[in-house]
Order: sequence, then structure tokens, then C-alpha cells
Amino acid sequence: MSYAVSAALQAAIFQQLSSDAALVALVGANIFDAPPTGTPPATYVSLGEERVSDRSDMTGAGALHDLTVSVITEEDGFQVAKSVAAVISDSLAQPLPALTRGVVVSLNFLKARARRDGNGTLRRIDMKFRARVQDI
Repeated sequence: MSYAVSAALQAAIFQQLSSDAALVALVGANIFDAPPTGTPPATYVSLGEERVSDRSDMTGAGALHDLTVSVITEEDGFQVAKSVAAVISDSLAQPLPALTRGVVVSLNFLKARARRDGNGTLRRIDMKFRARVQDI
């Protein structure tokens, strides 16, 4: 197994989302690799939890990264959150920028969960994606 590609994968996903014009039109620069501190923006995107398992084979080291991208908003209803989530899904369906280490073999949407968060004032969508990477 190789966890060595994890930071490069996260950087590429962050770059992809931060440079997506449609996403920036919806949330501005409010795309974070950790939840914001202080008073959070009304709507933002956060890279979240990641689980990694070995997928090495005879050709070399590899891993499956199950990762979460979250949309959090104070807006009433789920329309804003779902609009942002759709743009994220479309963006991550496109090829990622080149990784500084390793390569992305595939990146696929797995599932999503929409829910009210906290005391019901926030809407949250956690989208799960699976990336297969190879450390070359």
C-alpha cells in the first residue's frame, strides 16, 4: 500500500474545485480543505474525511481513496446546497490537474447524503467520491 499520493490527490482536488468558474460563481473563494474557523461563510465547500485502502498490484503501489466533499449552507431548503453539489460533481467528473506524485487512475462519485445539521439552521450535503491512484 502507498499513502504517499494522498497529499497530491487532495491538492489536485482542491485546485480543480477552486478553479471551476461555475463553482466560484456560487461560493466565491469559500472552498476549504478544513472547516473554516470563526464565523463561517453563509455557503461553503469543505474537503473532509478520507479513508484509504491498499490496491497495490504487480505493476506497483496503489490505493483507493474514499473521500468526502461537503457543501454547508445557511440558506433555507436544500436548493442552494444541491446546486453547489451538482457543480462539484460535474467538476470532479473532469480530469484533475496532474498530481505532484502519482497518477489518478479513476475518480468516481459514490453517494451523497443531504441533511439538516446542528439545530436545523444549516443544510449539509456530504458527497462521497472514490479515487484509485497509482504511485509511479
